[in-house]
Order: sequence, then C-alpha cells, then structure tokens
Amino acid sequence: MNDPLKKLRARIDALDGRVLELLNERAALAQSVGHLKSGSKYRPAREAQVLRRLADSNRGPLSKQAVRRLFAEIMSACRALEDGIQVAYLGPQGTYSEEAAVKHFGGNAQFHPCASIDEVFRQVESGQTAYGVVPIENSTEGSIARTHDLLFATPLKLCSEVLLPVHHCLMSKSGKAAGIKKIVSHSQSLGQCNQWLSRHYARADRVPVVSNAEAALQVAKDGSAAAIASKIAAAVYGLKIIARNIEDEPQNTTRFLVIAAHEAEPSGQDKTSLVLSTRNVPGAIHGLLAPLAQYGVSMTRLESRPARTGRWEYLFYIDIEGHQLDPAVAKALAKLRDKSAFLKILGSYPAGTA
Repeated sequence: MNDPLKKLRARIDALDGRVLELLNERAALAQSVGHLKSGSKYRPAREAQVLRRLADSNRGPLSKQAVRRLFAEIMSACRALEDGIQVAYLGPQGTYSEEAAVKHFGGNAQFHPCASIDEVFRQVESGQTAYGVVPIENSTEGSIARTHDLLFATPLKLCSEVLLPVHHCLMSKSGKAAGIKKIVSHSQSLGQCNQWLSRHYARADRVPVVSNAEAALQVAKDGSAAAIASKIAAAVYGLKIIARNIEDEPQNTTRFLVIAAHEAEPSGQDKTSLVLSTRNVPGAIHGLLAPLAQYGVSMTRLESRPARTGRWEYLFYIDIEGHQLDPAVAKALAKLRDKSAFLKILGSYPAGTA
C-alpha cells in the first residue's frame, strides 16, 4: 500500500473518531433537552428547521438530500434514547408508505404495518401509536379518496408532510421477462406504469391489490405472475427484478401526510390544509377564494369530493402556504369561516422536500 493512501485513510480514521465524539456529545445534549420537555420528544417544526438549515448551509460534496437523510437518522437515534416513537403505516412490510415513514422518522422509530388506511387512523386515534403515515396524492394518478374521507371524519391533525420520489420495479420469482401472464400491484401503481405495461406486456392481465407489498407477497407464491413494487419489496420477499424505473413519469412522486393527536408549531416554511363546503348561492366558490387573494395567501391545491350528505353537494379540500398562526393566514381563515357553510382546519405543518 502506497504512502498517500495510508495518509488519507489515517485522516479518515481520525475524522471518524471526532465525528463519533461529536455525535455522542449531541446525543447527551438531546437527552438534557428531553428531560426539560414534557410529552413527545418529536417536534415537527424544530426538526424541519434543523434539516432545512443544514441543507441550506451544505457546501458539498454531499447532496442536500443526503444531508437531510443523514441528520434525520441522527435525530432518530437521539430520540430513541428517550422514548421510542410508535408509527403506524399502510403495510405490509416493503410498501412505499413504510419507505416514507422511515425517511421521515428515521430507522430508530418503532413501525407498525397496518392492513388498511382505516387501520392506520384507528391506531393513532386509539393511542396505540403516536403517529401514522398515510398517502394523500400521487403526481401522476392524483388523490387517494379514502385518506380524504378519513381526514374529514377524524379529530386527528396533520403535523408533517413527506414527499417520496417513487420508482417502480417489475419483479418475479425467476426474474425472467418471458412467460408472465398477469401483473399484480396497487391500482395507483398500475396506472403510473400504464404506458410501459402497454408496450411490454399488453397481453398480461393487470390485477389490483391493496398494496405493492401485498403484490410482491402474492407473486412470491406464483411463478406465472409479476409484481410492480419497490426494490425494497423485492429484497423483503425474495423476488428478482426484471426491469427498473418503469413508471411513465420520471418525476413520479407520492405525497404522504403524518397524522397525530397534536398540531405542529410554525417552522417558517409551512402549509395549512383545510376542508370546507359552500352555501348553495351564486358565486359561492369565488367567494371562498377571495379572502386568500385579499390577504396574499397562496393556494397550492384545490380538490372536490362528494359530501355524502346530499345529492350534488361537495366538500372542497384546500392547501395553502403558511401556518394558521401566521397573521395573514389567520385573517384569511377567519373570513373563510364566515363565508363557508362548514370549515375544518386539518392542520398546519412544515412543507416537505423530495
């Protein structure tokens, strides 16, 4: 081994020792902070501010994304010294919901897979877990109806947002492209890969199931089928990947929300989600949007859902920039409350990053 390589490795070893010492110093300080706080050690706004500051001050060569993931794991390990956070997600193991949960809470949280989105809500509402991670919309296939309906019905609040780039893989027991008679996956994933499937497997039956991980589990028992799922699911269920990145849109992203019994404090870069209904009068929709324009509040999303209280009656789900405690947002919400027949603030939370 030449001397320059020895010297570089020696410097790396020395730096590793310093990093370890600093990490333990940080962990001790986090413990001290934890002793002074009551309730959960997870503070969405504080953690979002820390990750944002570190990513913005990063000068490389590590990417901002790598810095955020690295420090999310550090904070996760520090939290675990005090109390293990319990997190429910749409299972089984190997789903994108699990990937989103790990991305947000780090690998030291205690994760609980659930059979349905309804069960995730029940786990959090009953106090069996402190948090739940649920999908709300995909950039290609649109919104998740069941999540919207449950947000309307539950007393739980939104406290965080997770944006997960989604890259689908086609997998099977053999890993061979030939002989596939059916392709199993969640309906959203089948839609996100529609063009690719039409080009490569036009004759194969497409079978929707409750989750991508469930698809991988089924395909592990069926040699004539293939699943669309993540590379993590392939590893979990012992499948071989036939093709990678088969989604039709390269920027395919799923947005997840974190539900809890508490709300998040302002972080400086926040969103507020609400659901409302209008009075049945001319110009009602325009009247709802006017307060946002009046106070300079940007709306990032508007979606309607049947209200199920009467024929042709609708609920409107709206996302706006800012926290409900921000002065301009608070004034706009007060005006909206006066103009709407019903208004529920689902929560204010730090805006997520992909």
